[in-house]
Amino acid sequence: MALRQTASVVVIGAGPAGLLAAGAAAGAGARVTLLEKMDRPGRKLRLAGNGRGNLTNTAPHDDFLAQFGAHGPFLRPALAAFPPARLRALLADLGVPTVVEPSGQVYPASNRAADVVDALVRWAQAQGVTLRTRTPAAELLIECGRVAGVRAAGEAVHRARAVVLAAGGASYPTTGSDGDGCRLAAAAGHAIVPLRPALVPLETAGDVAPRLQGLALRGAAVRLYAGGRRRAAHTGDVLCTHFGLSGPAVLALSRAAGDALRAGQEVALSLDLFPDLDGRALDDRLRRALDDHGRQQAATVLAGLVPHRLAPIALAQAGIAPEKRASEVSAAARRRLGAWLQDWRLEVTGCRPWSEAQVTAGGVDLREVDPQTMASRLVDGLYLAGEVLDLDAGTGGYNLQAAFSTGWLAGCAAGAPDGGAPFL
Repeated sequence: MALRQTASVVVIGAGPAGLLAAGAAAGAGARVTLLEKMDRPGRKLRLAGNGRGNLTNTAPHDDFLAQFGAHGPFLRPALAAFPPARLRALLADLGVPTVVEPSGQVYPASNRAADVVDALVRWAQAQGVTLRTRTPAAELLIECGRVAGVRAAGEAVHRARAVVLAAGGASYPTTGSDGDGCRLAAAAGHAIVPLRPALVPLETAGDVAPRLQGLALRGAAVRLYAGGRRRAAHTGDVLCTHFGLSGPAVLALSRAAGDALRAGQEVALSLDLFPDLDGRALDDRLRRALDDHGRQQAATVLAGLVPHRLAPIALAQAGIAPEKRASEVSAAARRRLGAWLQDWRLEVTGCRPWSEAQVTAGGVDLREVDPQTMASRLVDGLYLAGEVLDLDAGTGGYNLQAAFSTGWLAGCAAGAPDGGAPFL
């Protein structure tokens, strides 16, 4: 078996968590080797925000944590140690200024996620990190309950007193994020909460969404029903596709939808295209529009209130012939139309594949990880960070910040001279 020179810390995975962990550990004085299975680091990070790089969010601390649901408290120490402001300051020092959009989402001013990756790689290497690409980790070496290093593919062994496992989840597998991290953690004895695609488009029954392929619905209120009960809701943009629905509002509900489907429940989405109006106010608006343009076709009048491609479909769903004159639409038909516009139901039949998921739900059980250091509670000297953890949120930069923060905290702890309290 070939041997490598002993490294005091080995980091597995050169994504956002791994880069921060490696740089932080080296900054704390450790000799660090960063192993990346792909030909270059940060391949998934380069795709963030459609390539623009939605890195984080300026939401208040408690609101930020709330995005992670019941798991939010676990992230509190990491987010306190490395908050969004500290990430932005680091990037600014590295020559990558950032900008904040009205939504609170933060992007590099260049609108190039690749600039962030390149800057973090340069920073890590300047800290003294040795980066080895095309070097997948095959096994964690554990001796007497303590990590002793990593065996890479090709039988090369990287001895270490600490290992940071930051190999990602299972989303976008072509970038190298294919579940390897969880397999390594499981082999070390960790329980894995089943991996599921999250922030993923949803497939729907019927032909209505496919007929509207490419149509964007701005600011819709989307409600998720499972087993006949309302389970969650989100307001945002919705995109109609050839298979169903996508867009931020749908992605935010996708994990809950997928979990309900796997539980054998009937799942549906309800779209309200006029969330700022109650039923009576919408009916008044429809009545005025129809009365003011009584000689025009109903489809023409409705196209002044909704996207023109949607108008004939909405009318047909309400039982109104699109070519009928506006003056001929009865009050009952008008109310049916208003009800449909605020409760457009689509049966959800499935989630799109892993290749279209932005985030992985599930991962290493958080009860087996110390949130103060990201240290494994089962294996001394092992730290876990990023998407390998059972920690995920909706869109908006939250998931990347969680990766940066947990990576930083894990790296500081792993690189501490005594392997104990992290140097922050």
